Amino acid sequence: MPEQSAQPSSARSSAPYDALLLLSFGGPEGPDDVVPFLENVTRGRGIPRERLKEVGRHYFLFGGVSPINAQNRELLQALRKDFAEHGLDLPVYWGNRNWAPYLTDTLREMAADGRRRVLVLATSAYASYSGCRQYRENLADAIAALEAEGLEPPRVDKLRHYFNHPGFVRPMVDATLAALAELPEPVRAGAHLAFTTHSIPTASADTSGPPRDHGDGGAYVAQHLDVARLVADAVCEETGVEHPWRLVYQSRSGAPHIPWLEPDICDHLEELHGAGAPAAVMVPIGFVSDHMEVKYDLDTEAAAKAEELGLPVARASTVG
Repeated sequence: MPEQSAQPSSARSSAPYDALLLLSFGGPEGPDDVVPFLENVTRGRGIPRERLKEVGRHYFLFGGVSPINAQNRELLQALRKDFAEHGLDLPVYWGNRNWAPYLTDTLREMAADGRRRVLVLATSAYASYSGCRQYRENLADAIAALEAEGLEPPRVDKLRHYFNHPGFVRPMVDATLAALAELPEPVRAGAHLAFTTHSIPTASADTSGPPRDHGDGGAYVAQHLDVARLVADAVCEETGVEHPWRLVYQSRSGAPHIPWLEPDICDHLEELHGAGAPAAVMVPIGFVSDHMEVKYDLDTEAAAKAEELGLPVARASTVG
């Protein structure tokens, strides 16, 4: 069911949907794109260009290309194929927040094509400002831009968060089982599961849904804990082994004096090693696909930390 419209309730319609918009974050597709992309991401925060170049080194290690755009193209093809196989005549468009194809350009194209009522699938699965409310603000801003141009924008309804949908959870269970199978047999049964997601400031987490309803960390933490339990319980049911687990965080960026969600994955691996854990599986439940923060923060940084510790680790694939 749709979660929320970018228009006021009085503007909602009962007409059939005539398009689906895949709304995502965007990413650079070459070395020359990296700093301009990061400028888009951090616009309004006053971050010096030299600092952005430093952050951009993660992308340069991979040729300046984020995997996210190619993955979204694959998703577009899969959606179109699935719709065709089920006789669903619903055109699928793609727009990004921070890189081409930009959301406003895509909505302009949709208006020109005569689309009047649009479902929006944002690739972020969880509640948070950047993962939900900011996308609604992006939609509202894009609609306002088209109206300022004298165009009639389509009405848009954002689909609900899919963090606990079986179609999202089951692939994570399968990926966790596959990662456990990669570990040496002597350490497999004692392996700990480290469910990872993007760290955000604790104040931002609290505003993702009131702590009085969700506990510390608001809906952002509560939803991740829900998914982690679902995956851990399913793994236990299928293997007969109850693996210890914890929700941990990665990809922190920001001033050191501002509290962010912890513990960091690398700190957690050190803690596991110190406690005598025989192995660990990193399960990136907060990430839909193997984009840069998975490839670098887990496959590069965390993997190097585990190797330094002598702790056997495996990384579960993302849903993709």
